[in-house]
Amino acid sequence: MEPQPLLNALHLAERLKDATRHCDTSGGRRESVAEHSWRLALLAYWMHDDFPELDIQKVIRMCLIHDLGEAFTGDIPSFDKTREDEAREQALLLDWVRTLPEPFSTEMAALYREMVSLQTPEARLYKALDNLEAVIQHNESDLSTWSEHEFSLNRTYGYDKAGFSPVMLALRNAVREETEGRIRDYAQRTQTPLLNEKAGEECKYAHCDRR
Repeated sequence: MEPQPLLNALHLAERLKDATRHCDTSGGRRESVAEHSWRLALLAYWMHDDFPELDIQKVIRMCLIHDLGEAFTGDIPSFDKTREDEAREQALLLDWVRTLPEPFSTEMAALYREMVSLQTPEARLYKALDNLEAVIQHNESDLSTWSEHEFSLNRTYGYDKAGFSPVMLALRNAVREETEGRIRDYAQRTQTPLLNEKAGEECKYAHCDRR
């Protein structure tokens, strides 16, 4: 890419450093969209030995670009996001992608189509990891920042996406165990009952998703 189009694209992507998500970091500040995308790409890279048959470089590219639309709209939590919100974000994103020079315009448009359709193993892995990274970040945050419904939500979120792979399902179950441990510790520390203790128990090993 020539210097000026490259700089223009980077300036737009920089907005994601200031776009915050519905979750705190372990240090007690809001996580940015850029940080989520970076760690999601790192997660994909670290799992390439579990999926040797997949094009993991494509998965990493999906992870890096998946939330670029939020440079235009900001982040809307998935439990609040409507179909209209998704359509608006997608339209703004694709309008911008069409302005990029080749081969990036065509390559990115094709990647977004693949990510939306979720028909390829690469797209399914990207989406499962995207859901999972969000739950991991919630586990790392102070549970006093969780809304009440998140005590059940974080037990179940992403199981439907992880179900395509025994590897991903095992990882999702491990994250679920971390969630349960954090909730128990929080309840003991704050002398409060376990909120929604049974609320998603049926989803522990099932492929369900309520977010």
